[in-house]
Amino acid sequence: IYTKHEPLSVTYEIEGDETKEGRVITLEYPDFYFVCAYVPNSKDGLLRLPYRIEWEEMLRKHLMELDKKKPVIYTGDLNVAHEEIDLKNPATNHKNPGFSDEERAAMTKLLGSGFSDTFRELYPDTQKFSWWSYRMKARERNVGWRIDYWLASREIANRVTNPQIHPEQMGSDHCPVSIEVNL
Repeated sequence: IYTKHEPLSVTYEIEGDETKEGRVITLEYPDFYFVCAYVPNSKDGLLRLPYRIEWEEMLRKHLMELDKKKPVIYTGDLNVAHEEIDLKNPATNHKNPGFSDEERAAMTKLLGSGFSDTFRELYPDTQKFSWWSYRMKARERNVGWRIDYWLASREIANRVTNPQIHPEQMGSDHCPVSIEVNL
């Protein structure tokens, strides 16, 4: 995380995650928490799906505990295309990593726990992607997935504006996603 504003505190783990893979960074600011995560990929054949679902529940609990104290803004590579509009070819990707029923249900549960998908709230019918495979010129053909998100807890969601996906920015298989926060 690169920030102009020094946080009150920084932590690098969530309770219950014994793997110590360093997937979560939590910054505390006076008015909110900022959480950045790389959600585990469930791998080909969904080999790591049970761990991923367990990990997502640990993260959801972490976010809920933080939200009891002050609002939360949560971002990262969440490794899930939540809705069919969030990937180019949903019909051929069911049961694939990032689009399994279990992963999508975990995202639905998180959103149902009081979090808002800031991009989808503003653009319910817009299909825009944040990740493309390096294979078969996927980015060139815009055959992608939206797996990078900005979520916000209810108390702060109305202060999050201008959620954007920047596919014109090159440099990796992902592109930047951004928001503005009116504090």
